[in-house]
Amino acid sequence: MMKVLIATDKPFAPDAVKGIRAVVEKAGHELVLLEKYTEKSQLIDAVKTVDAVIIRSDIIDAEVLSAANHLKIVVRAGAGYDNVDLDAATAKNVCVMNTPGQNANAVAELVLCMMVYAVRNFFDGSSGSELLGKKLGLHAYGNVGRNVARIAAGFGMEVYAYDPFLPDDVIEKDGVKAVKSVEELYSSCPFISLHIPATSETKQSINKALLSKMPKKAVLINTARKEIIHEPEIAELMQERADFKYLTDIMPGNHAEMQEKFPGRYFSTPKKMGAQTAEANNNAGIAAANQIVDFFKTGNQKFRVNK
Repeated sequence: MMKVLIATDKPFAPDAVKGIRAVVEKAGHELVLLEKYTEKSQLIDAVKTVDAVIIRSDIIDAEVLSAANHLKIVVRAGAGYDNVDLDAATAKNVCVMNTPGQNANAVAELVLCMMVYAVRNFFDGSSGSELLGKKLGLHAYGNVGRNVARIAAGFGMEVYAYDPFLPDDVIEKDGVKAVKSVEELYSSCPFISLHIPATSETKQSINKALLSKMPKKAVLINTARKEIIHEPEIAELMQERADFKYLTDIMPGNHAEMQEKFPGRYFSTPKKMGAQTAEANNNAGIAAANQIVDFFKTGNQKFRVNK
């Protein structure tokens, strides 16, 4: 019997926990819960005796891993995994996985909601515009990008994508036009939706020089990561361009400044909400549980993200 910990300072929905428990206990393992914890020390204590951990946005760093002497696998219930120290996990021979695609539709629906909110002037009662016939650029074409493209097509938008890791035919089979460079994407599309991870190459790469290429009445949507935005430069750009709107699901460090200076053109959710649906909760949590069970049963490491 293995001991599986759910460690979530922002808990899964009760139905998701119920589903995770059913999967884990049916396989003969024990489930342990650590929810709404307030101190890192609580997480460190909880990992000392467990063999597996399911997390959401919780931080699994070298200090946490050093205390987890029985730990064999960490699964991030979601796509992003930059909250886990992959090198430290590898050094401890801990497998780290994510659950790609399980939250994709939820995030994609939020993207389109933000776009509607933007073009309808934040529902302030004034006359807005429509998405029909407008050009939408997707910066990366993974699971979320594909779902955004699918929904945007229903709005009658023209969808473009830039993803240097995918051949053009993979993108274009979905009716999406592949572009050759990030500069072409931004100069062609008044709507851009960001889906890139936070890496050494992408951090602060969404900067003034790139965003200045966007056409008039530009709308930037960020449901990806905070770190990819060059926050001082986007504030500078918005100061210069009264037509530019920025809506984000990750509150920036200069939120108060943005809110004060750009009312009606800037919006941030109070906390990251892309995956905050009952369906996404269930999908990602249960997928994480199934991956852990399969890992212990067969050694399957299909969704491993560390070396």
